[in-house]
Parts: sequence; structure tokens; C-alpha cells
Amino acid sequence: MKFGGTSVADPEKIQRAAERAIAARRRGAAVAVVVSAPGELTDELIALAERVAPDPDGRELDQLVTTGEQVGVALFAMACRARGVPAVSLTGPQAGFEAVGAYGRAQVRRIRTRRILRHLRAGEIVAVAGFQALGPDGDTVTLGRGGSDLSAVALASALKTDFCEIYSDVKGIYTADPRIVHDARKLKTITFEELLELAGAGAQVMQARSLEVAERFGVELHVRSAFHNQPGTRVVAQEDRMLEKAFVSSLALDKSEVRLTVVGVPDRPGTAAKVLSALAAEGTPVDMIIQSAASRGGVNDISFMTPRGGAAKAKKALEAVARRLGAERVDLNEQVAKVSAVGTGFRHSPKIAATMFEALAAHGINIHMISASDLRVSCVVDQKDAESALRALHKAYGLSRGRR
Repeated sequence: MKFGGTSVADPEKIQRAAERAIAARRRGAAVAVVVSAPGELTDELIALAERVAPDPDGRELDQLVTTGEQVGVALFAMACRARGVPAVSLTGPQAGFEAVGAYGRAQVRRIRTRRILRHLRAGEIVAVAGFQALGPDGDTVTLGRGGSDLSAVALASALKTDFCEIYSDVKGIYTADPRIVHDARKLKTITFEELLELAGAGAQVMQARSLEVAERFGVELHVRSAFHNQPGTRVVAQEDRMLEKAFVSSLALDKSEVRLTVVGVPDRPGTAAKVLSALAAEGTPVDMIIQSAASRGGVNDISFMTPRGGAAKAKKALEAVARRLGAERVDLNEQVAKVSAVGTGFRHSPKIAATMFEALAAHGINIHMISASDLRVSCVVDQKDAESALRALHKAYGLSRGRR
């Protein structure tokens, strides 16, 4: 079981989560639980760090933010013990998680399960702090945003469990964010491929890396509500569908990215490589790269989307390379959002993209950028139009009707 921050946000919710784990134990299961930091504690710790140091050191930031999960697991174990059920809390390193890579985005290398198995065989519920592992230098490192999902999937794989339940404050995975689209429908099932695309499109469902691990190692996932006993959404390897039939399963809205444009780049071989190499050197991820055709005296524009948190650093790096290349300037547009349709068979059905463009045009919503693949069509629109765009597309694709 994995409980996200909203599922353990206060003492009452921690107790409710503990009762779920206890109920599973009473049904005869050996129960391992991965717990996130309660509520918004991680964000609060990051904000605190930035008040002390505007650009905090990666090692010290990891040392700080991992305390959030330690609060969560300790309280969870206390709640179990208060109900007469033996339980033990373990940090990531104590639980045997080992990782490699940089602070803030380390990768799980392996899990030494001996200690966890010893506690499970003793009949204890084992509560493991998500998001953290032991680095090669003996330091505690974190696994990136949403890293508790990765902790849970990796642990499920290492323990060879029957399945991994992901608990949050929603009842499952929907055709769109139900807080924005009120007639959004909960999906009974979704494929790993589709959910990966949703995660990549910005939907707050599960960490993309965790889904890749789950699919690779055959971990069955069940996304459920921590506050209701209704069935959630099962994540499956594949579904029986008509061959080559285009199918929109869900929509995603991402307001966490900004648009950067290098304006007036000389149209010479290797220019785009130099622009993107400058970002790669800063470790800046990019999405939806668009290069306009040369039309103004042998120059063009290169635009892409990047996470809002690293926009200032990315803009500075681009300004340096723009001066070397003789480009005009670098523009930053923070008032944009990305809306995406996810499904299958898009490459063979232009109607999917056409429906998106027609629906947005009918609502007077301008499109800044477009990208498409066999599983996803994405558009960048003005942020003020983002939620209207999501509702318009949900209706245009008929996602509130019928059954999945």
C-alpha cells in the first residue's frame, strides 16, 4: 500500500490509513506500506530552505526534505500500535533502498529486503518512508517529485507482492480532472502506456518513472481513494480493442510549465543542437520543441516548454548561447498551459487532432504550439483559457458518455 500526502495530511487521516492497513492484515496479508510526507510538508520545507538560502545546496536540501516522510511513517506506525497492531517505521535507507545519481533525482539501484521481510514474518506492519534512499556516499538522497510512487512500485517488485495499491484523495483515474470537469468519468481500467502519457502530459496521477518500473517488472497497480471503499482504477498491460481504432481515454491539463523562445536564431546547421546543449548542461528538461521555418532573412525561432521551477536558470543559459549565436533575444511566457488528449491509434486517425483544433477554435481559444504522437495530442494555450479548453475537449470527445 502507498499513501500519498493528502491521505495522511492530518491525524484523523493517518488513523484512517492505518485502519486500512490493519484490515488487510486481518484478512491474512503481510502488509508493507509506503508513506509520503503529510499534506504540504515537503513544499513547506522547500520554502523554508529557500528563505534561508535562495539556491540551497542539493545535499542539504535532500537532508531536509526527507524528514517529511520520516514524520509520516513514524505517525503511521504509532497509529497502528495504538490499535493494538504491531508495526515498525523505517526510513528508506533503513528499509534497504539503495540509489545512484544526483541529489534530488536519484535512481533506485536495488532494495535489500532482509530487514523488511524479518518484520513481516514477525507479523508486523512495515511502514517505509517513501521518496528516499541511501546514496553511494552514505548520504540520504531523494528520488524526485512523486518519488514515493517509485518507492512503492520498486518495493512491490522486490517483495514480489500480489499487487500495489496507490491511495490518494481521488477515487481513481478520470477522463479529466474532476475538480475542473464535473462530469468526468472514473475509468475502470487504463493501460500503462496511456497512464505514462497522462503523467508526461502533466496529469497528477503517478510519477512517470514509477509506471515504467511497474510495467517492466509486471507490478499490478490499483489506484484507489483513501477515503472511500469503492473500486478504483486498475492499470493493465493492454486491453482488447478493435485493431487500429483511434480511442481517446483521458485528458490532462498542465499549468506547471512555461514557454521559452529563442527569437531570431541564424538558420545554420548545428544551431538547434547548441541551443539545447546549453539547457542539457544545466539539467533542464524540455518538452514540445518547435522550430519555425526560416522566413526572416535566414533566421528562425526555437520554442519549447520547460518546468516553471527551472525557468529563470534556463532563460539565463539561453541568453548566454543566444549572444554567441547572434540571436535577437530570449522570450519567457509564463501565462501558458498545456492541454492533452491521450489514447491509442492517433497516428492513423487525423480526426482526433482535428476534433481538438475545431473544439478550441469554436470556443475562441488560440493555439501556440502543437505536438502529436500515436498516443497523445497536446496543445499549448493561454493559461486563462486552460480550464475552458479542458471542458470543451471533454465534451467534444464525448468522454462523459458510455462505459469503459
